[in-house]
Formats: sequence, structure tokens, C-alpha cells
Amino acid sequence: MSAGTSDLTRRLAEADPEVARLIDAEGRRQHDKIRLIASENYVSQAVLDATGTLLTNKYSEGYAGRRYYEGQQLIDEIEELAVARAKSVFGVAHANVQPYSGSPANLAVYLACVKPGDTVMGMSLPMGGHLTHGWSVSATGKWFNAVHYGVTKDTGRVDFDEVAELARKHRPKLIFCGGTAIPRTVEFDKFAAIAAEVDAVLVADIAHIAGLVAGGAHPTPVGHASIVTTTTHKTLRGPRGAMIMSTEEWAKPLDKAVFPGLQGGPHNHTTAAIATALKEASTPDFATYASQIVANAKALATGLVERGFDLVSGGTDNHLILADLTSKDVGGKPAAKALDRAGIELNFNTVPYDPRKPFDPSGLRIGTAAVTTRGMTESDMDSVAQWIDEAVTAVRDGKEDRLDDIAGAVRDFCAAYPIPGWSEQ
Repeated sequence: MSAGTSDLTRRLAEADPEVARLIDAEGRRQHDKIRLIASENYVSQAVLDATGTLLTNKYSEGYAGRRYYEGQQLIDEIEELAVARAKSVFGVAHANVQPYSGSPANLAVYLACVKPGDTVMGMSLPMGGHLTHGWSVSATGKWFNAVHYGVTKDTGRVDFDEVAELARKHRPKLIFCGGTAIPRTVEFDKFAAIAAEVDAVLVADIAHIAGLVAGGAHPTPVGHASIVTTTTHKTLRGPRGAMIMSTEEWAKPLDKAVFPGLQGGPHNHTTAAIATALKEASTPDFATYASQIVANAKALATGLVERGFDLVSGGTDNHLILADLTSKDVGGKPAAKALDRAGIELNFNTVPYDPRKPFDPSGLRIGTAAVTTRGMTESDMDSVAQWIDEAVTAVRDGKEDRLDDIAGAVRDFCAAYPIPGWSEQ
């Protein structure tokens, strides 16, 4: 075993040292950087352990008690446990834990609820929505007649007058709420009232905020939306997978849409890790973590505003901050690349009414789930805001050598916050 190989890759190093080296290097990268990508997190050692088990050896088309392969006795128990925990954590009547990721989960909703050519409605991608909410480059925008709502220019918040007007005019059969760059509370009750008025099925995509919902730090869509979709990573802090939850009315159509409608056998090792993550999500510690995510996001937003950053909607209610760099006289893409060099990982992002192109937008998307998992608190966020400001200023002024100095300070700072699954040997 080579020097520096961590526990994460100890056995792998003997069989495939090249892959082991790359995985170990990724562990160091995740340790040495402040990770602020809103869709990323650190899973616990227990979730890592569950993901890397011999459950990956088993093929299990179908559902518990109704499989197409034999030898499912224990797989059934694992999936039933994950389902039961999902129902308990989120308070839903039905849960399907088999979708491979968030996009297939949303595709299953379309398959269960509408037919090609039907009218659907969701938030516009440039306004903070998701590709699978009917955006033109997605299959959902090609197969369905998609109508999109947005946010108001002055507030950066959902324009419910527009939502209601579009719904009454186009009578969509399906309405999505939620998205990928929404820094404010999703008002499920207002969407539900509009959906009821036009007899549409309301779908809440809570992929980004599922952990906040589970921990009581964001209102729940349950009781407002008939169907709820989510990934299981991000704030929920599980493996890369997804779930669909619903009222009993939609249970059978959704199950049939997932299998055999869209996919074959579930990834059983992922199912086990989802079950473990949901057990963690049911604890008081998880509720504390969820509240801390929001507290950290608010503190970081304050630190950025104090340094002259313009934030969409003026701040945040959740884990996510969307910064418009127009006033900083630098684009989001060069800023994001400079920040990565400076040891701060986030992503460039379109902002509402962005005059720049999607691959060279004006904004940065920032999230606080991963830093919260590491144990950082509000008192650390001012330092993070300062480093962000220094890096953005450096790239704007052509002083990129300064980025390496920031990276060194960040690396020293991160040494006090170990991450699950990796340690320096």
C-alpha cells in the first residue's frame, strides 16, 4: 500500500492502485476544500458502508413479495424497511425507493399521470426550475406541452398571480413546484389552491430541501401535493438515489411507472443506504443539523451582502444562496473557476432575467449542507464570505496569484473539520 492511501481505498489499492489513487485523491480534495455546491453533501460512514456492500451482487426486478428472480427474502426485508422509514419520516401513505435518481423519478410521474402532448406546468429553468419540469432541451419539454412560470423581477420570488393566470388559461394536468435554485420557502399551500382550481395534480419536487423537510426546518408538502419526488442525497444526506412518495390514490400507477415502465431491477446497495440515511433522518441530531443548515445559510448570506454581493430575493430561507455578480463586474463562470482554485467549490448559475448565456451566466449558486455536516457553524460563515469576496475580487482584478494564498488558508481551516470515510494517513 502506498503512503497516503486512506481507509477508503486500503483493499482496493492492492487490486487496482490506479483507481485507488484517484479515489484517495478525491477524498483529499473533499477534505481540503470548502464544498458549497448546493446539491452535494457528505454521507455518514454508515451510509458509505451500506452503499459498498455485497447487495450489489443481487438482481431484484419487481417489488417485495412480487419479484421475477428467486432468493429475494432478505432483499425484500431491506426494501420494506426503507419504504417504512420513508413513510414514517415524511408522513406519507406510500413510498417507492427504487428510482435510480431524481430525473427518472420525475419521468415516472409523467408516465403515471399524463400522456404525450398533454399540458404540464413548472418553473422555468432560468428562474430556478429543473430540466425535468418541462424545459425544452429535456424529453419532458419535447413530449409534453410545457408552460412555465417564473419569479418577479423586484422580489425574486414566485409570481403567484402569473402561476394562477397561466393555470387558468392552459389548464395543465400536472403542476410541478420546487426546483434547483430557489432560495426561499416553497409555498406549497398556494400551489395546491391553484392546482385544485384547475383540477391539476400537484407534484412537489423537494430534491434540494428533503433533508430540511425531514428535519422540520422547511414546511412539508404532504397534505398539499398528491405526489412528492426527491433525490436521497443533497440535504437528506443519503446515497445517490431517489424516492417517489404519494397519497394512496397514486400508489399503483407510480409503482407501475417505475417498474416495469422505466427501469429494471433496483440498486439494492443503494436501497440499503437509503434505509440507513432515513434512520439517521429520524433522529433529534438530524433535526439539529437541518436547522443549522439554514442558520449557516443565513449567516453566509449576511456576510456576502455586507461585502456588496447582490443576492436573488435578498437572502435565503433554506440551504441555498443565489448570488448575482453583475455589480461585481465579473461573470459567474470565471468566478466559480477562480473560487475552485482558491479552495471553495460551488457552481456558476443563471439568475432570473439573466442577460448572459446559460454557459456563461451572471450568478453563483451556493449551498451550506456539506459545510454543516462537517461541523461548521454561523461563526465560521463570515470567514467563508470573506474568502469568497477575496477570490472574486482577485479574478476581477487579474490578481490570480492571490487565489493560491486563499487556498492555503482554506486548507488550514478545513483541517479542523474531518470528513466521514477519509483520513490522512
